[in-house]
Amino acid sequence: MTGSLRFKVADQTVEFEAIHRLNYRTFVEEIPQHSPNAEKRLVDRFHAENTYVIGLDGEKLVGMVASRCRRPFSLDQKLPDLDRHLPPHRKAVELRLLAVDLRYRKRAFFARLAGVVASHFRSLGCDLAIISGTVRELRLYRHLGFRPFGPLVGDPKARYQPMFLTLADYAAHGAHLEVDAQPRITNLMPGPVATSEAVAATFSREPVSHRDPEFTALMHRVRGRLRELCGVHDAVVMPGSGTLANDAVAAQLAAEGRAGLVLVNGEFGERLVDHARRWRLDFHELRAPWGQPFSEAATRAAFARAQPAWVWIVASETSTGVCNALDSLRNLSRQHGADLCVDAISAVGLQRIDLGGARLASSVSGKALGAYPGLAIVLHDGRLVPAGHVPRAIDLAAYRDAGGVPYTLSSNLLAALDRALAVDWAPRWEAVRLADRSLRDGLRRRGFEIVAAEGAAMPGILTLALPEQTPAARLARRMERSGFVLAHRSDYLMRRNWFQICLMGTWDARALERLPDVLAAHARAVARPSDTPDPSLRE
Repeated sequence: MTGSLRFKVADQTVEFEAIHRLNYRTFVEEIPQHSPNAEKRLVDRFHAENTYVIGLDGEKLVGMVASRCRRPFSLDQKLPDLDRHLPPHRKAVELRLLAVDLRYRKRAFFARLAGVVASHFRSLGCDLAIISGTVRELRLYRHLGFRPFGPLVGDPKARYQPMFLTLADYAAHGAHLEVDAQPRITNLMPGPVATSEAVAATFSREPVSHRDPEFTALMHRVRGRLRELCGVHDAVVMPGSGTLANDAVAAQLAAEGRAGLVLVNGEFGERLVDHARRWRLDFHELRAPWGQPFSEAATRAAFARAQPAWVWIVASETSTGVCNALDSLRNLSRQHGADLCVDAISAVGLQRIDLGGARLASSVSGKALGAYPGLAIVLHDGRLVPAGHVPRAIDLAAYRDAGGVPYTLSSNLLAALDRALAVDWAPRWEAVRLADRSLRDGLRRRGFEIVAAEGAAMPGILTLALPEQTPAARLARRMERSGFVLAHRSDYLMRRNWFQICLMGTWDARALERLPDVLAAHARAVARPSDTPDPSLRE
């Protein structure tokens, strides 16, 4: 199959004409079910009621299936006691006239047709599909989850086996082979994320000098949008990563030489500890188990013991999906006169976050803000160590004193960030919450363990802990072949047999709807007996 394949519900006159001609080639010339005619067209008797799902290679129709949910079905005429053979259901759809060009008769092609059919008729309330399957393709139908029932029907030249398919059977056997009507990869990584078309178009424009007035205006607008989004005094935008942004925070703390407190309940809390050690900061640590939030009692005790001048925490612990509550920590910091510093790299843009009252907070362009990686962001309350006391590349005061642009910065990256920030955030956050809730419910129903405890999870970040007999790397690779790119290659994920689903970039609602079924099907396929060692992670 070629990369130009697409699958859709037919809605064009030229598509219907191609359907009639493919029907003729299949059910007159190949399967002698109807008599020949001079026009070489076969119009189905239920054409006016049919919904046709078609496969196109470029503009050429190469496969189709007709479906309708209005009784009587064609099988009603062949099996008068049809309902007696069917399992309990709400509403059935009959699939007919499955016709595919010989060169495209692969399991994935049939499943992709079925996937569009399933999505369309599921929205109409159908939960059962029936088909008269040609005896030539029974193995294919069984592979997709169809079950035979009743006697063979048809004449001796064209025999068919009545079969039915429940939604549960389709989920277990065929859903993992579905693709969207316009095939695409669904990027569910924590970064780099899938960007919108508008952001991509903005990024591709001709670059502008960082000394150009147009660039100055652009930087001013970006900083204003970041201030409004996060409720902060100002923002510094620098070339670099989230790691560099955290180094800039640590450099500010190191220049003052005061003792602090670092909170750790996941990989990125551990990295804050590493930043603090590399900058030779004087600090205490408060630790909680990975996947668990900090208790208020333990946090109060840590403040009383350490008497910190500053406290540093990860707002959204990406490794586990835990959302660490900032409100209580902000109150404690005020009570103790401590400066609150926040790693907000995965939090800004994913959900509403108020960083007012924080002295310093780090973020990046390439995660939940929906732009490209390459820009480090430090949000601050205006109290910056004077220029000349820290390395030039992370001298926040130098950026402030130069109006935000002391050194060369990519106008393409900045313009893309500007476009990404120009969205209506409230609907975006609500969409993430709804999609997250649906995914969590669907994954838990299928037996998956989500690391973050209920009530402490960050919407849009789902870290799954797999049993030992289900290798995360193999499962993620199979998911990628089904169109889903998930995070699994980080050391901290591989060590624990975890992988992640993140909703930080753009994503397709239809793809998320079928993700739990696809994941469950692949998990069954890669699982091995618990007492059998995995000889290799190769596939």
